Formats: sequence, C-alpha cells, structure tokens
Amino acid sequence: MSFEHLGLKEELVTKLSNAGLETPSDIQQEAIPELLSGKDGVIVSPTGTGKTLAYLLPILNKIDGSRREVQAMVLAPTQELAMQIVREAEAYGAALGIKTVGLIGGASLARQLERLKNKPSLIVGTPGRVREVTTTRKLSLHAVNFAVVDETDRLFSLGGRSDVENLLRQCHSRERQTVFVSATRSEAMKDAERKWLKEPWVSDVTAGDNDHGLSPTLAHWFFISDKRDKIDLIRKLVRHLKPSSALLFVNDTEKIGELLSKLRYEGFSVDALYGDTPGRERGEVMQRFRKGRTTILIATDVAARGLDIPGLPLVIQFEPALDADHYVHRAGRTARMGRVGTSITLVTVQERFIIDKLEKQLHIDIAPKMLYEGRIIAPNERNDRPEVAISSARVDVKSTNKPATNTATVPPVKPAMKPTLKPEDNQRMKPVVNAVAQPSAKPNAKAANTKAANTKANRERDRKNKGAPRWLKEKRDTPPKS
Repeated sequence: MSFEHLGLKEELVTKLSNAGLETPSDIQQEAIPELLSGKDGVIVSPTGTGKTLAYLLPILNKIDGSRREVQAMVLAPTQELAMQIVREAEAYGAALGIKTVGLIGGASLARQLERLKNKPSLIVGTPGRVREVTTTRKLSLHAVNFAVVDETDRLFSLGGRSDVENLLRQCHSRERQTVFVSATRSEAMKDAERKWLKEPWVSDVTAGDNDHGLSPTLAHWFFISDKRDKIDLIRKLVRHLKPSSALLFVNDTEKIGELLSKLRYEGFSVDALYGDTPGRERGEVMQRFRKGRTTILIATDVAARGLDIPGLPLVIQFEPALDADHYVHRAGRTARMGRVGTSITLVTVQERFIIDKLEKQLHIDIAPKMLYEGRIIAPNERNDRPEVAISSARVDVKSTNKPATNTATVPPVKPAMKPTLKPEDNQRMKPVVNAVAQPSAKPNAKAANTKAANTKANRERDRKNKGAPRWLKEKRDTPPKS
C-alpha cells in the first residue's frame, strides 16, 4: 500500500515521495485513515516505527492554511523531540502553505513571541513553555481542534501533567480531536485516556508477549567491568566496532565532564547533551552529531525521549538504566525503521542483577559479551576456541619433552664400584685435591673486579631510568641484538 491510498492530499504524497518515502510503515497504515476520520486515538508503538508522521500527516491534511489562527497543537516532553517535530511539520506543511511555530523551553521567549505574529496554524512545544505563552495572552487555543500529546506516558507519569491538562482545557472546540502517542503504555497514561479521550481508536502493537516496545532488529549486549575501567572499555569498544556515531547515556550529570575530557584525550570527537544545555547550544550539538562531525554524543535520559538520529547504529549505557521504561527509551534510539542496531550496557559485578531484572520485565535476552584478543565474544566462547586447546596442548608437550627411552630393551646400569686406595696413593693425591679445593687468589680478584663493574653499571642504568617512561626503560634493559 502507498501513501496515496491512505486519503492524503496530493501535495503531501508528492513531498513524501521526494523524501524517498513511498510505502507507509505498519503503524502509519493503521493510524492515518482512522485519524483522518476524526476519531480520538491512542498510538502505542515501538520507537522508530514512524509514529510522528502517523499523527502529523493527518494534522497537516486537515488544517486550513488560509485561516490565520492556531488550529492544531502538539505537546512533547523534551526540547529535542519538540524541535524534531517542528522540522517535520515545516518540511511537509510548506507545500500546503501551513505555518508552524515552535514554543520550546530553553529558547528565546522574545523570538518565539515575534514568530507568533505570523499567525501560525500549528504550534509545537513543551507544555511549560506553551502554558507560559498562553498566560501572556499572546496565544489563544480556543480554535484548536486537533491536539496531540507525544510521549504521553512520560508527561503523565513523570511530570508535566498539570500543564498538559491546563492546555487541553483551553482547547474549547467541540470538534477537538485528541491523540495520545507513546512507545509504552503506563497505568498513568491509561487513566489519562479515560479522562480525556472519547471512544478512542487504539493501536497498541506492544500488547501481548512482545510488550517491550523495542525493535526486533535490535541486539542487546552487556559487559561486566569495574567502575574505574569503564571509560577504557568504551574506548576499546568504539575502536573495535567503528560506528559512524554512538550515543552514550549516563545517569549522573557529574560524570559528563570526566567522560568528555578523557574521551577527547583519546582522540574522539565528543559532545554532551543534558537537561541544562541552553536551547541554542543544544541545537548546535545535535546539528554536529547529525552531520557526522561528532562521533560520540554523551546524554542524560532527558535526551533519550524523542531523540531521532537516522541510522544511529550504537547505544552505550555507561550505567544501567534506572528502570525498564528508561531502558526502552535509551535502547530505542537505534534500530529504527527496520534498521539494525546494538544496545550495550556496562555493569559492575554488583549491578549484574539489574540485567536479569530488565530481561524479566521486558521479555528480552541481553547477551553477555567480553573483549578477548581483539574480538567481542560470549564468555563461553573463550574456553571453546580450538586455538586455545591447541596452544594448551603445545604447552603440555613442551613441558614433557624428554628423550624417549625403551625400558624393555635397555639393560639397567650397575652402580660403579668404589675404588680402594692404598696409603701411598692418598699421599700422592693430596696436592691435587688441595689445588682443586683452594683456587688461586688471581681468579678471585678478577671475579671481584667484574662484580664491582657490573654493580657500577647497574647504578648508572638505574639513574638514567629514574622518571623515564616504561617503554624507554624496557628499551634500555633489552640487550642489543648481535
């Protein structure tokens, strides 16, 4: 099925085709016709399955770009997700003459208020900033007939609920269509559905056994490491896997400075993204990362929600996620839209139980891995390798490599008879024995001189080695080849 069979306007279909999108994803095939019919909706689908276009295309299809008032509102929990939605809305709405304005926390409020003077048809923003603008009476939501709450589970579970509900109350249109969107469906989200949606159409592809909301093309690994060795392990993994880009998640913002300095010292191009990053700097960081000028992006969980980097192949979790929901939104940044990806979690021995807990809650297998002789292998592969068995056999052969004897054919050797000496023979042998037992003083003096010379040379070598790097000491200690 193509987009033109879903009931979208020709301008949108042409724009999608120019962007290389000919066939809608499964969730888009289900959601677009239902939302075009005017029903309230619940879209619960794994990250990277195209949820944004699933609700954004029906919005753009129904908005009248000639009306100089706000007709649709999209709320998102993070600055990055909101900016991503703004970019998509501007790209596809331009063909229909639809103006979009982003009202995003952390950015210049004065500049956003100036853009509102252009009378946009669609606003996209974070709940706190949108509510702040409405209190200035610079924005009216009375004509909004299409409201979307993206990442609903987070907004209603972890904060922002009061702002969202306040804004929904301001949308007085009787024909208002409300859509909740998320990768996971929490109890708080279900409560919000009962309160704000009217007989909604529900698409929950995570229902049943496969309820983790993660792509089947995503590989899950974990490595056990001491805390002090984790940064060095990251260096080895990135050098070995050679990803085009990698997203590195931390739980504590205090770790970011250390990671930045040490990874940059190792020669990696690294940037950081966290909750307090100013809006302008945030945009610059993401632009560098998307264009490939930055290889590793260090981020907190604030950036996990809605962060979309096309083709991101690798996610590394410096510390295990706080819970299953956080793991889903971290790991879900890779393996999007059917692509393959890898999520790696670094844990200490004491944190090993967290992996078991995540596997049980999410119904996934997180495979143990280790670095061994320049390869990433499972721990059991280390003992099963034929090379190891061969090398062990060689060691055993070498340790028992003695001349073979045939005890069946070689006769036993009789002990030698002790010679008997006459008294006159003892008298003749006495000078010879004394000469052997008492060497001359000349050789003793020569040995002493040699020992003194060696001691002096050792002291001189130790003096030169003091403070020298290890490789230089080893070089000095190694005798020259003949």
